[in-house]
Amino acid sequence: MSEDAKVIAIVNQKGGTGKTTTSENLGIGLAGEGRKVLLVDMDPQASLTASLGWPRPEGLYPVITDVMNAVIEDAPFASDKGILHHDEGVDLMPSNIELAGTEVSLVNIMSRESILKQYIDGLKSQYDYIILDCMPSLGMLTVNALTAADSVIIPVQAEYLPAKGLEQLLKTINKVRKQINPKLKIDGILFTMVDNRTNFSKLITEIIRNAYGSSIHIYKTVIPRSIRAAEMSADGVSIYKYDPHGKVGKAYQELTKEVLKGAEKQAEHNTEQLR
Repeated sequence: MSEDAKVIAIVNQKGGTGKTTTSENLGIGLAGEGRKVLLVDMDPQASLTASLGWPRPEGLYPVITDVMNAVIEDAPFASDKGILHHDEGVDLMPSNIELAGTEVSLVNIMSRESILKQYIDGLKSQYDYIILDCMPSLGMLTVNALTAADSVIIPVQAEYLPAKGLEQLLKTINKVRKQINPKLKIDGILFTMVDNRTNFSKLITEIIRNAYGSSIHIYKTVIPRSIRAAEMSADGVSIYKYDPHGKVGKAYQELTKEVLKGAEKQAEHNTEQLR
């Protein structure tokens, strides 16, 4: 295990871009490569918690809300308390609808942007990767995730509206980088739910590559649209178990390799800078 986990926020303020599917299958993909992984559900809708096999998250305690409240109140809290273990090798800090209340209460709190970071920092030595599945908004919970993260992966659906929202998201990331978290990097843009049969899908991916490709890494791996991927979340298992030979499972395996290769390059670069 590395000295400190790499913390990745999976973020896009648009819903339906494949954030949760990516968080789950990248996390389980990394665990399959021998890495110790914690997934953190940062969405009050608790889609990640449900898709990993806890469909009634309102009965869980503690969840991420309780942890953040403990940080806010400066109350003692064992950092690994409440972490659930999934059969496919990942750990999960779950969420539920109570997190929506935390979004509101954070507004009046001192150092409100760094509440999640204080919790995550206490867990970094126990994991290789910590993946934050963000809610579809650019509110205080997402800002907390960006403050706690080392880097960001942006899943983008190849449609006009999600692509349009990209500009706003990049502004928020830059703002967090300038004001709070100067080390924050964008690991890459990931195209999800791509239907290669349609010219429109191809056109949008081309437009985004031309607009951002020179300044932001765009993953070679493209996640194709698939009915099976939509079905699997009801089963509490990853795409690797649900449809091991399907195109989406293969795509997430490729993404996992790309993410690991990117992390290796970054580590080499950091070592070079220290010399």
